[in-house]
Parts: sequence; C-alpha cells; structure tokens
Amino acid sequence: MEKNIHEDCGVAMIRLLKPLSYFQEKYGTWMYALNKMYLLMEKQHNRGQEGAGIAAVKLSSEPGREYMFRERAEGKNAVTEIFENVHKSYKGYTPAQIADVDFAEKNLPFAGEMYMGHLRYSTTGKSGLSYVHPFLRRNNWKAKNLSMCGNFNMTNIEVVFEKLIEQGQSPRKLSDTYILLELMGHRLDREVERNFVDAKAMGLEKYDITNYIEDHMEMKNVLQTTMADFDGGYVICGLTGSGEMFSMRDPWGIRPAFYYKNDEFVAVASERPVLQTTFDLECEDVNELQPGEALIVNKKGECSLQQIIPQKGDAACSFERIYFSRGSDRDIYRERKQLGEQLTETVLKSVNYDTLHTVLSFIPNTAEVAFYGLIQGVKQWIDVHKVEKIKALGENPTTEALLSIVNHSVRTEKVAWKDIKLRTFITESNSRNDLASHVYDVSYESIVPYEDNLVIIDDSIVRGTTLQESILRILDRLHPKKIVIVSSAPQIRYPDYYGIDMPRLEEFCVFRATMALIKERKQESLLHEIYYDCKRELNKPATEPLKNAVCKIYKPFTVEEINNKIVEMLRPKGMTTPVELVFQSIEGLHNAIPKHKGDWYFTGNYPTRGGMKLVNQAFINYYNKIYGKA
Repeated sequence: MEKNIHEDCGVAMIRLLKPLSYFQEKYGTWMYALNKMYLLMEKQHNRGQEGAGIAAVKLSSEPGREYMFRERAEGKNAVTEIFENVHKSYKGYTPAQIADVDFAEKNLPFAGEMYMGHLRYSTTGKSGLSYVHPFLRRNNWKAKNLSMCGNFNMTNIEVVFEKLIEQGQSPRKLSDTYILLELMGHRLDREVERNFVDAKAMGLEKYDITNYIEDHMEMKNVLQTTMADFDGGYVICGLTGSGEMFSMRDPWGIRPAFYYKNDEFVAVASERPVLQTTFDLECEDVNELQPGEALIVNKKGECSLQQIIPQKGDAACSFERIYFSRGSDRDIYRERKQLGEQLTETVLKSVNYDTLHTVLSFIPNTAEVAFYGLIQGVKQWIDVHKVEKIKALGENPTTEALLSIVNHSVRTEKVAWKDIKLRTFITESNSRNDLASHVYDVSYESIVPYEDNLVIIDDSIVRGTTLQESILRILDRLHPKKIVIVSSAPQIRYPDYYGIDMPRLEEFCVFRATMALIKERKQESLLHEIYYDCKRELNKPATEPLKNAVCKIYKPFTVEEINNKIVEMLRPKGMTTPVELVFQSIEGLHNAIPKHKGDWYFTGNYPTRGGMKLVNQAFINYYNKIYGKA
C-alpha cells in the first residue's frame, strides 16, 4: 500500500489511582506513569509520525504553582524529543531531589497523576506546532482548565459552526479541532457554574465553594451537551485541571479505543496490544470502549463507563484491521491471515494451477501476515492433490515416483525489499520519477526467468502510484512468465471522511479506470445522470437520510473489466511481462473480519449522513473539475 496514505491519530492516557509515593515504594520511581506513557506512545508510532504531544496534571498543587503541563514536537522523532525535553526540565535539580517523591510532587514539572499522549497524522494538510495535540484551554479556576486530544475527523463541522452562531457565539476558525475545544470548554464552564450556584445555595464560601465544585463535576453532562450534534468518527480524550479524565468513542464505533483498569491505574490506548505489551496483560484483560460510550475518572479516582450518546450504528473501521492497526493484535493477526488464505483459489486460477512454476512473495511490510495465510492456503491445496496423485500410483509405487510427489511444496521467496525513501529536495520531475522507481529493490535470480510465475501480495491498492512508479518496474527485471499482483483488500472505490487521508475520488486507480472505461464506451451520459442525482441528494432536508449516488458509476462494469483497465493504465512503458490483478471480494472481507462492518471504502455504505453528503459532493467537485477535499 502507498505509504503516504495516513490514518489520522493515536491516543494514550494513564490515570494513577494511588499516590506517587506508592509507585516510588513499589516500582522504585515516581516516574512509573511517565515511563509507561513513553511506551504507550512509541508502541503506537505507526499511527502518527508528523507530530506528538503529552499533557500532565498534578492533583495536589498550591496556588501560584503550575499544575497542568504540556510538551509538543513535530516530525517522526517527536515522541523521543518530547520526553527528552521533559527530562531536560529536571537539569537544574540534583539527583537526590529528582528521586525524592515529595520534592518531585511539589516542584518538578510532569510529576503528576494524570497523563495524556497523542500522535498525529494530518488529514487536513496543515502542519506546524499549533496543529499538534493536545490542545489547552486555560483559566484561573482549575476545573475550567481543559486539555484535549483525539483521533477524529468530523464531517458536519459547518452544521455545528452555524449552531454556535445562532447561539450568539462568534467562532474564530472553521475547524473541527478548534470548535470542539471551544464548545467543550464552554460546556465545562457551564458545569462549573452549575456547581457554583449549588454551592452558594448551600451557604458555602470561598475555597469551600471551589472544593464543592471540583468534587461534584459531572463530565457526562459536559460530553452529552458537547458531542450531541457531531457527525464523524472519533475518540475524544481530555483532562481537566481539577482532576477529571475522560475518553469517548463515536456512536457508530468507527474509530477504536481500548482500556485497562486495576487498583493502581487506568490506561487507555487506540490499540489493544499496546496496552498488553506495556503492562504485561492478556487479551482478556483489555476492554474495548463501546460506541457512544465514555470512560470517565473523577477527581477522587472513581471510574465509570457512561453511555453519552445512544449507539447509532455498528461500523467499526475494517481498514484498521487490514492496514493501520498493529498486526500483533491476536484477532487482527488471524484476520489478516484469513484474508490471504481466502485468495488461494483465485490466485491458483490466475497461474493456471501451475504450482511447480509459481513463486509467492509479498510487498513489505504490512502484507506479510496475509502472505502467510496465502502460503497456508496453497500448501493445503498442494497437499490434497499430493494425496490424489499418490493414490493414482497404485499399490506398489516406486520410491522415485513417491519422492517426486512428496517433495512438491509451496515456493516462496522474499522478492521485494523496501529500500529508500524519496527525498523531497529533488524538485525536477524526471529526477523524482527516476528516484521513485528505486524505492523498492528485488532479490535478483530469486525466480527462474521466463518460466516462473510471480505472485506478490499487498494489503491494499489505493492510488496505484507505487505499483506504476516502482513495483512493476522492479519486478519486471526478474523476467517472470507472469506477474500476479494480489490485494488482500477489495477494490477501494470511495473516499474516507472519518480520519484516514483518502478524501478524493480522482485519487483512486479503481475510479480512474472506471472513468476511462466510461469514456471508451461513450457512456458519458451516465456521468451527467450521477451528477444530477448527487445534487438532488444534497438538496434533501437535513432530517432526511441521504444515499450514495456515486455507486452507479461502477454498475456497468465487472471487477475483472476494471482490473484489466487498471493494469493497462499502470503498466510502465516498455514492460512486456503479462500482469494480472486479484482483489479480495466484499464477501471475503466480511467473512474474515465479521465484527468490523465499516466497509464504506469498498461498498460506499457510509454509516453517517455526513459521509453520504461528502461523497456526493466529491463527485460534484470532480465533475466540475474542482480538485480538492469535499
């Protein structure tokens, strides 16, 4: 898969349920949570390499001393940089002072009980430290201080924007991150004021009012009044200055979140094996946050699961399983293997069942597990036919005949190697194209030229640029009899609007191939029809559900017709080796990943109205030659 396709973010949280002195005594350091936060973030580095940040809160601090801390950095080494900067802030202190838990708790930054981390991939194209999470909203009242981060992309931000204007507000930016922070901060203020009124009615004064407010904060109220109108995929995390922690998942279950709790701490992460490895847990120890649910920890350390918004769907992202999440997860590993194994019959058919002259390989590195599944499937097929051939030899077969059958096995090689990364300082187009063709290298003489078929599996095919610019060119140097490119995912036909950087129809090689077929067969009238269907969908009242009118574009063509056109379009000039594309079927996807039904990339079945709106707008933009995000 193209490595410039990004999933938007990863999150991590730790809330200690015992004082720092407990961890100093049991684990030999008060930095237990800080160190674990580093591990949680490094183990999720796959989810964000454009920037990272952490926030921390001290639960007991005197007025005049800082109690809320933040550190952020940009670049692929951001995680290392932010933790180095945290430790650099201790340089002015002696080793004895740093090791003294009481001194640390009173004087050292990031010596707190609450930590939140974030790893960023941008889906907006915007860069700079100001766009790196966590974000802060400051106030002299501890309870009104909010630090927020998330893995999210909202599809209806203009609707929320208009609602705020109707209420008399004047937002400074039309940005989901900014509006979410300000709206949640506004609702947090209202929750503080609610408790302030109650405290005054009880006759409390001065600091007793503050204590009452902090002891009676209900983050459920804040989340319910903040998140009710948002459409999109999200996991929103936050800390308040008074000691509240929360993590909430969208009501369709699109984006993932997992948590673990014992009597010492509560921890949250975007992926299950990250928690398992960091805290030495079994799969069954880790729980998944359910759609519309929030994990909330109050100032006293009391943990609860609260249903913030009723579940609206069952659309957990299948692309998380195929590509973005770590393959070390128990279930994801099994699913990816099954995706590969299910392609066995189609792959064998593509090489005319000539397993004697076929080599299996994979595109590094995310397709490796699917490759093992394909090997397993082909091996089972060969074993069945071995038995049939042995039976056909009769009662007294010769040793030579038996050995010729028994020695037949799956042929595998590591043919492709990920070699270098194209450097952006090369600006001249021909030079860039030449460098791009060398991103991958091959194991020379790993197959028999002109005799062996080469089957090479990838996790998915999105734009096709890596195939065209690098993979097909470099594989052709081995002179195989035939190249079969296998995708463990189905054809990607539709954009994503829930946090993965695939927002435009014209980016997809499947869409471009379909458009080429339409023009070849002079079916342009279909485009006009779809254009007006899309406009009609967008003109429907806000209360009426929308349909994906773009689906019509694929109906006149079979998967094989589109595949053949993709090959024709992507084949490098001068390449003569026959090439065939094999994609996973939609049925195969659902069979391998039955619990993650979010398949809009492949089917166009967006779980939210916002997704349906944006895909129709995307086609209108394409039709009008407006190239950009819907």
